[in-house]
This record gives sequence, structure tokens and C-alpha cells, in this order.
Amino acid sequence: MRTITIDPVTRIEGHARVLLDLGDDDTLRSARLVVNELRGFERILVGMQADQMPLVTARICGICPVPHALAATLALEEAFGIAPPPAAVAVRELLSAGHLVHSHALHLFALGGPDLYFGLAGDPARRNVVGLAEAEPDLARKALRLRSLGQKLVEALGGRGVHPVTLVLGGISFQPGAEQLASLGAGAEEMVALSRELAGRARELLLRLVEREPALLEAAVPSADLSLVADGKVNHCRGLLRLCGADGAVLAEIPGREYAAHLEERGCDWSYMKPVVFKLGGTETTYRVGPLARVNVADGMATPLAQAELEAFRAAFPRPCHLTVMQHWARIVELVWACEAAQALLADPALRGPTRAPARVGAGRGVGCVEAPRGTLIHEYEVDGKGIVRKANLLIATQQNSHAIDRSLEQAARAHVAGKGDAAVLNAVEFAIRCYDPCLSCATHAVGRMPILVEVRRGGAPVRTIRREGW
Repeated sequence: MRTITIDPVTRIEGHARVLLDLGDDDTLRSARLVVNELRGFERILVGMQADQMPLVTARICGICPVPHALAATLALEEAFGIAPPPAAVAVRELLSAGHLVHSHALHLFALGGPDLYFGLAGDPARRNVVGLAEAEPDLARKALRLRSLGQKLVEALGGRGVHPVTLVLGGISFQPGAEQLASLGAGAEEMVALSRELAGRARELLLRLVEREPALLEAAVPSADLSLVADGKVNHCRGLLRLCGADGAVLAEIPGREYAAHLEERGCDWSYMKPVVFKLGGTETTYRVGPLARVNVADGMATPLAQAELEAFRAAFPRPCHLTVMQHWARIVELVWACEAAQALLADPALRGPTRAPARVGAGRGVGCVEAPRGTLIHEYEVDGKGIVRKANLLIATQQNSHAIDRSLEQAARAHVAGKGDAAVLNAVEFAIRCYDPCLSCATHAVGRMPILVEVRRGGAPVRTIRREGW
């Protein structure tokens, strides 16, 4: 038996490696994504003041700060019985929409975009955001502009571009002025226009890729899907958790506060990332979260352009779609939706009302459930009578995708590891991981030298090293 180790994996958020275990006949026995870092936030938070959780948990990640802060705020408001006013709810949804635009635009055109444009067999020296900008500068310019507009929403309403500071128990710490809202409204109008244009181009690149790489249309991971839905539509800030089976049938709908009765984390001896299963009626189900899960689970989108994009997707790939590569089309649908949602929210008169309700802190338990760009995010806190956190549990999207990622890795490895060169193995495995846009720890994005090391072992002893020096 030999083991192939891919370390590190590039163009993802964080640090990880891949282990491919092969038998003596070079058949694949297993594929695993290994997360190297132990973050330990669930222990770090114990003993802290509860009202500081939105500020502290926003610093868990530089890519997902808004969902963490929002989940923490919602959890503690449930614990203490606090109801934020409508204007605060609208501002929070705007923050979430801006963050989604920033994240999806970043992935579609900077992280996953080079794969779509250059293909899996493209020269790794060019298959990156710099190469994409050189090959199609107008596309890169517009994509970065869209990302920037989403980030401006976060900066304006969150107080900072990274790690927002305005989310507080009871609402938002300030009230946006009319001039600021008008400026943001003009930006949202530009976002909608850009999203329509960029969605079409991203769709073209995706369909061209699968035409050149037909094996991608065989790389399906039939799985249950989990996400929030509100009135049957995709929603990132409220609703029920809906679980659909691999056939698309609704298996369960539960409020987020009941997650612990159904979602169970499991430790493993090869990674610090704990996989999760959904327990229902005495059975255990592995499931997927994220953009593809959301469009599989939802009956539709709440805005017209996004609904049209969803209908085009479902016409080409009927619901439920389990093709790993179609995570990208799901992101396109959500990108258009987030831009439209931001424009509608900024035109809503409710946004001009009071943004904060009286807050109180005491003993209680609360659960906050939101949809981060990468999937369902859950925060749970138990707080004592002095307002001190005594227990914290955070359920991250990427750990819920652990089983699905490993299955996608197995498919990629089986298709490329036997009889093909080293570069094909590296490209296929990395592409499979990037389709999930995993957020592994501190959201590292590297532009420049991104080396990959593949170590081949037999009987535990290294016999061969495959190295890509970086670009």
C-alpha cells in the first residue's frame, strides 16, 4: 500500500492537505481532506462576557466575519428574549447580502475562476487570478468592482470592512443617514447590472469547462441537502432548517434551536475537523450544505432575476443536482439574488426607522442559525446569571461538508490517479476541493508562490516525492 499526500492545497481559505491511500495494485482505498489547525474557539469563548460575542466571534475568520457576528447576535438575543426592530433586521440582511456578494464574486472570479477559464489541464503558472486578469482584463475588472461594491456595503453598515463592530444585542449600534443610504442605493443598482453581465460570462465559462472535461458531468455526489428556507425561498438570515433527501424529498424542517437533537459531530483521528451527521427517526444521514444545497432545498428565489437564473439552471440540470462542479452555477444564482436583495432592502422605507431595542443580559440558552456563503452556520451559547458564557458550540459549514468533500476527492482521484501524470492528480483533487470553497481556519489567500507537495509512501516509508514549486 502507498499513500499520496497533497500538502498544501492552494486557493482555498486556510491550510489543509489531502491523503490518498492506495493499495498495492494502485487502486484507491480512501481519500480524505485533513485540516491541520486546531482553532479552539469553543473553549476560548467560555468565561467571556456574552455581549462581547459578536465582536469576538467575528475574528474567527477574515473571510466569514459577518455570518459569525450575526449568528452570535441572534443566539444571544434568543437567550435573553430580545427582539430587534425592523430597521435593524433590514440592516443585518443588507450586511449579509453585501458579504455574500463579496465572497461569491471573490470565489467565482479569483479562486475558482481560473479553473473555469483555463481548465483543469491549464498551465498552473497562469491558472490563477493574475493569469485570469491578463487573459481577460475586462472580466477581472468588473468582477473586482462587484466584489468591491459588496464590501463597501459591509464597511458602511458594519463599521469596518473586516470584522464588523456595529452588530449589538437589540439591533445595530447606529442609524444610517439618508445620504449614506442614497449612496449605497446607487451602488446596489450598479451591483445588479454587473451581476447580470458577470453571471452570463461565468455560466459560459462553466459550460465550456464541462464540455472540455466531460468527466465532471459524471462526478456526482448523491447526498441529502440542508439549508435555511423562509417561505420556501433561499434566505441567509431567518427561517427553518430544511433537510431534503438525495431524491429531493423533504425529510425534515426544524427550527435552528432544535439543531442539537438532530445534528451530531463526530471526532476522527486524522483531522481536527469533526464531521457531522443528521439523525432522524433512528437513522443517520450524511448531508451537504452550501450554495448547491441551498438551491436544491429551496422551492425558489425571492427576486425575479435570480429566479430566472435558477430556472435556467434547473432546465439544464434538474432538481436536485448533485454534480460537484455545479456548486459554481449555484453561486451564480445566489450572487444575482444577493445584489437584487440589497437593492430592494435599500429602497424599503422600514430601513429608516429605529435600529435598536433595549437589551438585557442574564441567564439563558440561545441558538443562532444563519447561512454563510459556504453553508449553514450555527452558534449556541449558555450564559449564567452574571452574563458570562459558560458553554459555547459552533457548527461550521465546512465540517458539515466533510463527508461530501471526501467523496468528491475519491471520485477525482479514481478518475486521474491511475495511468495519468502527477499534474493531472494535483489538478483534479484541488479542483474538487475548491468547488466547495472550504473555509478551514483563518482564511488565507495567497497570490504568488503556492507550492504543492505530494508524498508517495509504501508500507509507511516514503518512496517518491512530487513537488510543484509554486507560481
